Amino acid sequence: MTQNWFCLRSQPKHEHIAAGHLKQIEGVEVFLPRVKFQRPRGQGMTWVTEALFPSYLFARFDWHLSLRQVQAAPGVGGVVHFGARWPVIEDSIIDDLKQAVDSAEMHVIATNLQPGDSVELIAGAMRGLRAVVSRVMPARERIAVLLDFLGRQTTIEISSSLVVKEGNIRENFLATEEKCFSDSKR
Repeated sequence: MTQNWFCLRSQPKHEHIAAGHLKQIEGVEVFLPRVKFQRPRGQGMTWVTEALFPSYLFARFDWHLSLRQVQAAPGVGGVVHFGARWPVIEDSIIDDLKQAVDSAEMHVIATNLQPGDSVELIAGAMRGLRAVVSRVMPARERIAVLLDFLGRQTTIEISSSLVVKEGNIRENFLATEEKCFSDSKR
């Protein structure tokens, strides 16, 4: 019995449902890395939990014995494959992911910004610009950031919900996404 890790596509926003059903199948190990972070909603911030890789999760199983059961599990859209090639994910990649999100398969992205933190503006006319936090005003949920704009440094005050701290775990993992698949064929 040879068990390997595979990447599974889930139905949109159903990663946790697919994982729950897959865990009930004998001989199938499931890994669904998730992130928890605050997102602005209405008048305030609310905690949100999402899959680290939206619409994807990982499962370890014997391809020859369990493929049909895995593909038929509720919430599963299919096992990622390219024609007749069924890429296997190396154990070391899954181990690295598990270590990064800890044993609860959940990584909490802290929202506490500090002066000197590098951030990226995620909304408004300056979306995509990078800046450095110069002052934090927690009572007003605002920060002052220093950014290069039109060739000069400018300080602006903005809502802390309009920036994301650079080094976000999702971006780090997405940068290593290509490492996930080995060249082995099934």
